[in-house]
Amino acid sequence: MRLKVQALLTAAAITAVALLVPAPAAAQAAGTPAEMVSTYGALADCILALKRTEANLVRSILAATLAHGQVQAARAQKAIGGDAKAAVAAIEALAADVSQLGTEGDNAVGAVRKRLLEGGHHHHAAGEAQGLYDEGYVVVTRAAKAKLLESARAIAGMAAVPKADALGAEWKKVEGIMAGLLAPAK
Repeated sequence: MRLKVQALLTAAAITAVALLVPAPAAAQAAGTPAEMVSTYGALADCILALKRTEANLVRSILAATLAHGQVQAARAQKAIGGDAKAAVAAIEALAADVSQLGTEGDNAVGAVRKRLLEGGHHHHAAGEAQGLYDEGYVVVTRAAKAKLLESARAIAGMAAVPKADALGAEWKKVEGIMAGLLAPAK
């Protein structure tokens, strides 16, 4: 009887220990803890929001440059046939604006883009790999850049002999390209 009681007490002790000791890691629920997944999800939301913010900021830079170009185009049209010096100055300023549209900003913006690239940030990594975007560009595609820079050269060439109709036609091309680029993001 004494052996039965001792065996019973041993079994009870083993059962108690088994209930109190946590199960081995393999027996616990597999997977990443929900709190960590939630935090990682929040981080992803922030990163994607920053990417959208970058695109919106670059669109704003482009829209401001386009508006400045519209003013220069109007100044040039008004000066052609009347004030040759003012026409040349406005045409040259317009060509510079169109060039900045093609390069997504001036040298100061380019320096920021370079810094982002050096830090490993590529807004359109897949698009760059496919040849759709130049490295670091956010809104202006390679094709649009080529067309805008071509228009900038054409406009700059008009400074020598300004013609209102030719300038108007070239500016319309620029506006058409920019309308597509500045369309709201999907």
